[in-house]
Amino acid sequence: MAGAWPECATRSRALTSCPVRQTCREHNSITTRCRTVEEAVKNSDRSAGRLKKLGAALALGLAASLALSACAADDPLAQQAAVGDNKNYIAGDGSVTEYAASDRGEPLAITGTEYGGATVDSADWAGQVTVVNFWYAACAPCREEAPDLVALHDEYASAGAQFYGVNIRDTQSTAEAFERSFEIPYPSLDDQNGGVLLAMTSYVPPQAVPTTLVIDKEGRVSARILGLADKSTLAALIDAALAE
Repeated sequence: MAGAWPECATRSRALTSCPVRQTCREHNSITTRCRTVEEAVKNSDRSAGRLKKLGAALALGLAASLALSACAADDPLAQQAAVGDNKNYIAGDGSVTEYAASDRGEPLAITGTEYGGATVDSADWAGQVTVVNFWYAACAPCREEAPDLVALHDEYASAGAQFYGVNIRDTQSTAEAFERSFEIPYPSLDDQNGGVLLAMTSYVPPQAVPTTLVIDKEGRVSARILGLADKSTLAALIDAALAE
């Protein structure tokens, strides 16, 4: 099409001297064809430009989509969130993270209220190892690990390790029914307002329950189990914190 345009232009210029160009059929015909060709070329250029822009946008969108997919593929919590199976919790994979003493940062600053009404302040935990378990009653892994947590509490009570639960969802009656059912000997904080969880977001992903933390004698997180706590693993983490 681009090759036809010069010929049309040449013939059109040649006819500009036609003495009867107003009625010259050939002149009018060529002029019309030339204008048609010119408009077609312009439309073609505009279409090509739009296609280039569309192609670039699609390529960018595809790249972003692939990047997000890759991130989700590497993140088990993201995978569970994407499933949308209405189980109302995101269970961790039981992975264990230990923090070297030099990487633990400042002591935790947590305050809360037990279901019995007593106030708890993490500043009072200095000098002893503390195990903190985030849970709620309808969480299946929480129910599964409860007997092991009770056994570990009883085993380490005289060794200088204390246990606290943090209930992130239940009313007092529901939480206390759970505690009676599993004979939980240690207190839990009522965290329906999310205050404790918010203070712990560096260690506890929102909705990732259960999560269990081991706090060292200086009030810093020394280890975390994301998901169902294996009894022997948690015991080893408590032993390590007590030995420091």
